[in-house]
Amino acid sequence: MARRNRVTPEGEIVADPARGLLTGNRGILCDAGATLRWPYRHKAWICCVLDWKGNRQPLASAHRWTPLFFLDEAVALAAGHRPCGYCRRDDYNRFRAAWAGAGLGADPRAGDIDRALHAARICPRNQAKITFTAPWPDLPDGAFVRLPEGPALVLGDRLLPWSPEGYAPALPRPAAGEVEVLTPRPTVAVIAAGYAPALHPSAGAMSHLR
Repeated sequence: MARRNRVTPEGEIVADPARGLLTGNRGILCDAGATLRWPYRHKAWICCVLDWKGNRQPLASAHRWTPLFFLDEAVALAAGHRPCGYCRRDDYNRFRAAWAGAGLGADPRAGDIDRALHAARICPRNQAKITFTAPWPDLPDGAFVRLPEGPALVLGDRLLPWSPEGYAPALPRPAAGEVEVLTPRPTVAVIAAGYAPALHPSAGAMSHLR
């Protein structure tokens, strides 16, 4: 049976056998019985490579961080994560540079980014995901939106509906109007400032934004 360790663009942790391109960390989320009990334990939500120098992390442990899994980096960013400064140092530095370029703070440190992202992704009162509304033309490639059918990735003139296994056939992107955005507002600004998230191959010909 699949463990509950797969993250959706909504930031929820669900059970699904698919694993995707990246893993991630929100702290120790499992109790002594290896049951997932908490959605997060600290503000440093990061996304990491699947294999770092052969180190293997227990999937469920009350004493070590709990690995989470994402289809790709766009999903991780939509959920509220950022690149790890250890195993993805180059990506982390690109993220920091785009953060500064977006006017979110000069020479940002990890703690600064984590506090800003936490305030933009989770409502402290009820732990619900924070979203915002934006005009369609303002959204950069790599952002996620909430459609009536579910989450979808913005990519050029297309919208790619998300599933745990990959992206479904494209829908046309509206040229006008507004939409509810899942990717946190600061991260949308970072993407617009030049940070291009890595996408799953099912995104098609534009899957490599870098």
